[in-house]
Amino acid sequence: MQTMDPIRPTPEGALASPSTARNTQPILDVLKAHMPAKGRVLEIASGAGEHALAFATALPGLEWTPSDPSPEARASIAAWAAQGPANLQPALALDMTDEATWPTDPVDAVVCINMVHISPWSATEGLMRLAGRTLRRPGGLLVLYGPWREAEVELAPSNAAFDQSLKSRNPEWGLRDRDAVAAAAKAEGLALTLRIGMPANNLMLLFRTV
Repeated sequence: MQTMDPIRPTPEGALASPSTARNTQPILDVLKAHMPAKGRVLEIASGAGEHALAFATALPGLEWTPSDPSPEARASIAAWAAQGPANLQPALALDMTDEATWPTDPVDAVVCINMVHISPWSATEGLMRLAGRTLRRPGGLLVLYGPWREAEVELAPSNAAFDQSLKSRNPEWGLRDRDAVAAAAKAEGLALTLRIGMPANNLMLLFRTV
């Protein structure tokens, strides 16, 4: 398996996360297997920007555009991107609960990592509307990563504790039911096509426009 370059030092003004360092390579392995060789990618809720830098570097045929509603996050993305490749675009100020911030240009893929459970349900509904409007048809790809509830799978104790922690911080947060997310996607013309188990009781869910 081809791995990424050694972890880069954190540049001045950038944020860093140990969990991001751990999950970047497993996520990248899935992206390499399913992303188009060329095209435009919109990343939603990019956070600090470490993922955007790593993925744009490893997937040079893709124009990678990160986004985040937080000015602090966008500043961190810019700091990471300063050492990045030419295909990594400036971050957009997108908020999934505010359609006025959404872009209208078509894209080949939308990627969203660890947002659905750390945001109100309205943000997930917004994400699906955005994907339905901007992804090319047919075959445009929506990639979600994070922990989920599944009716047929017992919730791992660590995920149950995480869910309670999230809800204690904000009652509108928490692990979402996979089937509910799939139903929200279907309402916008996207079908759940693949479920991939990931380390630390996470999943990647891949949807395609139909």
